[in-house]
Amino acid sequence: MTSLEKVVNWRYSTKSFDPNKKISQEDFAQLKSLLQMSPSSTNLQPWHFVIAHTDEGKKRIAKEAQGFFQFNEAKILNASHVVVFAARTNADEEYMQLLLDQEEKDGRFPSADIKQQVHGARNIFADIHRYDVKDLPHWLEKQVYLNMGNFLLGAATLGIDSLPMEGVDLKALDEEFALRQKGYTAVGVVALGYRDQADFNSTEKTPKSRLPQEYIITELN
Repeated sequence: MTSLEKVVNWRYSTKSFDPNKKISQEDFAQLKSLLQMSPSSTNLQPWHFVIAHTDEGKKRIAKEAQGFFQFNEAKILNASHVVVFAARTNADEEYMQLLLDQEEKDGRFPSADIKQQVHGARNIFADIHRYDVKDLPHWLEKQVYLNMGNFLLGAATLGIDSLPMEGVDLKALDEEFALRQKGYTAVGVVALGYRDQADFNSTEKTPKSRLPQEYIITELN
């Protein structure tokens, strides 16, 4: 089994990708499984992903890394694959029913009562964020960030480098891929591939820096 400590110390936010190294179809199939199988609150799965691996596809995403965000253009173009992470803007009854139908198809409900309990509980949590806390879009976005963190770690276990980016024009991504018309909005981009040996941010050149465990962790006896 791969040492998790070794993996988390190996990965870093790759600032320079080798454009000549590509992720295999077999490895990227595993990455797509990570996107699909990520945990989310109440199994809400409020996400959609736009994936580019061709030069043409990456150029479409890189169009949104211009002007102020130009510092991320080359990272997108030189990566092997690029993923746009988008969050649902709502969780209406139609979507809730879609989830329920899929769960039933996948055999998650041993009885009709449990099916209705799951449906009711999911709606209760959504309504708390919709009406009481009034942060439904933000709550849905949180689930997408859970997915992104899971994705970054999973990629590292395969020896694949990654770079999460918010430094792109998210509104322009929405427009480029008609995300809002589909009920979604972009929240970030992840570039994937293999590090260029000249990357200044590699762990070989720039040691990782984190606050000590004693500062961030309280262990209860």
